[in-house]
Amino acid sequence: MTVAAVAISGGVDSLVSAFLLRSAGHDVIGLHFLNGFEHPPDVGAAEHPIHRIGAQLEIPIHVVDLADLFRRSVVAYFTDAYRAGRTPNPCLFCNPLIKFDQLWAHAARLGADFLATGHYARIRQSPDGHFHLLRGADPLKDQSYFLARLRPSQLARTRFPLGDLHKAETQRLATAHGLHPVSSGESQDVCFIREQTYGRFLEDYAGLAPSPGPIVDTDGREIGRHQGLHLFTVGQRRGIDCPAAAPYYVIRIEPEENRLVVGFQEALERRECEVEAVNWINPPPRFPADVRVKIRYRHSAQAATLKPTASGQRVAVRFSAPQKAIAPGQGAVFYDGDEVLGGGWIASP
Repeated sequence: MTVAAVAISGGVDSLVSAFLLRSAGHDVIGLHFLNGFEHPPDVGAAEHPIHRIGAQLEIPIHVVDLADLFRRSVVAYFTDAYRAGRTPNPCLFCNPLIKFDQLWAHAARLGADFLATGHYARIRQSPDGHFHLLRGADPLKDQSYFLARLRPSQLARTRFPLGDLHKAETQRLATAHGLHPVSSGESQDVCFIREQTYGRFLEDYAGLAPSPGPIVDTDGREIGRHQGLHLFTVGQRRGIDCPAAAPYYVIRIEPEENRLVVGFQEALERRECEVEAVNWINPPPRFPADVRVKIRYRHSAQAATLKPTASGQRVAVRFSAPQKAIAPGQGAVFYDGDEVLGGGWIASP
């Protein structure tokens, strides 16, 4: 019998994923990893509420402590990005390192043949043996963006049972079979920040002390003062507090000068950016390549042309139409139709 390990978060998506695999005849084991930022923080592995999922499905749940690695990698990446004036994307960073590598290693030691998660995305294997990552069938819930940095070897040992479902179908299945998640609501973009702002987390946890500095407009004129660059990201409108005929937006963050550059909405628009550290899931396309590109999760993928930069170390992206708030540090993910070709990090201009 095939052994399926399922990453169990406590929400309805991973719960239904495990149910579907068990119903299909797999021997299912659940894995729940601790990141060190759980609430309440003193819940041990034995009394963790995640075991209520195991009781419902009659499967074992293994609680895996990955807190130390999570802090040293994902949280360090997050705080370092803010120090550098960049906008991080922790899920894009975490998935290939934690869930689909370290959690998989634990699953393999337990005899699992593959790791399944509750992501809304699909995997297909072509006749030539290559594995391909595709958008989920539900356009409103598709999470393929967060998986763009997975390697082919990781896709080969992964399953997404919800890939062909819509969220409403998942919820109906849970209701019909009396399945009850132990955590409510949707997954958060930053799972390790709870009940506080990003700014407060960076100050309290990372010791990023507020450092006031100038706010300047796009002509370099000082128009106000900020209370710390870590409180801002490119495209942000709130918190600038500089009166003007129209709202100001963050255009650029300059940590070397401790300066925040703001401007009106039209100043946010750019047609071009460069992307570094690109992960190609399969061999890259022929350049110049006409694709669609997402520059953040809630961004609608836009037509663009890719070509390598002169150094060959980055990919140059030119959009067919100007895009707003292209934020250095965010993930840029490349699509050919429904297929994810790969993705990297938006580089500073």
